Amino acid sequence: MPRLLVTALIVLSLIWGGSFFFIKQLLEDFGPWTIAFLRSSFGLVTIVIIMLILRKPFELKRIPWIPMAVMALVNTAIPWALIGLSETRLTSGMASILNATTPLWTIVVGTLFFKAVTNRMQWIGMGVAFVGLLVLLGINPVSIISVDLFGFVCMITATLCYAFGSQLSRRFKELSMYQITFGTLLCAMLGSGGMAFSVEQVSWSHLASSSNMAMIIGLGVFGSGIAYILFYYMVQKGSPEFATMVTYLVPASAIIWGSTLLNEQIHWNLLLGLVFILGGVFLANRKRRSVEGGIK
Repeated sequence: MPRLLVTALIVLSLIWGGSFFFIKQLLEDFGPWTIAFLRSSFGLVTIVIIMLILRKPFELKRIPWIPMAVMALVNTAIPWALIGLSETRLTSGMASILNATTPLWTIVVGTLFFKAVTNRMQWIGMGVAFVGLLVLLGINPVSIISVDLFGFVCMITATLCYAFGSQLSRRFKELSMYQITFGTLLCAMLGSGGMAFSVEQVSWSHLASSSNMAMIIGLGVFGSGIAYILFYYMVQKGSPEFATMVTYLVPASAIIWGSTLLNEQIHWNLLLGLVFILGGVFLANRKRRSVEGGIK
């Protein structure tokens, strides 16, 4: 395997793992919808600049804007805000682990609502991952649950949004990856911006902070713009199977970021739950890993 591909995989996992750290820090000055708005705005600027430099056509009339808006809200704006809301109650490491269940929920949603074909290995993987969730939540005879229920529900709802969104995104096969990214981030910016200015108090003074701006750039430019380029580079130069391996590395990266920069404690159930959940995801996706499962 070429070193450049391996380097891209590691860098992408660190970028997406770091996104949970950036969100956690930005929540001190911004609301979840505002963070989603800033993230999509900076990501949109990034993809526009990339398309202009590479001379990729926008072809705005070819984009089915109503389906695109629905997909962008379900797959981007809403889950991004829910992740922020969950991290007001959960550590960034635990949020990232729960986020790793997205491929499992994609199987459930695809089977129930989109007539997707499943196999026994996928259901076995789901069972293993469910055991991991029980370990992660600390369910035992003494304590029914040891994690904030509201934060847990928000994070699981975000993964369900990703599951529905990945299924909806299949209808845009006639568009290029640049056009899909552009349309998604534009609609996500408008949707999250409308909510941010309606229900939250946007502080422009906090935006001027150098530390906040650095994290917004990390979250928007890198986590929402550059990350797509790295991912599709691995798809084209390696394979979709290789590229989706980033799904397994992101939780570990997020735990490292949270422990190193936020002094978040790493408990035994966090690590053991991670092993079970990622093992379940791996088993469930051995025969059907797809490009959509790696985009977050």
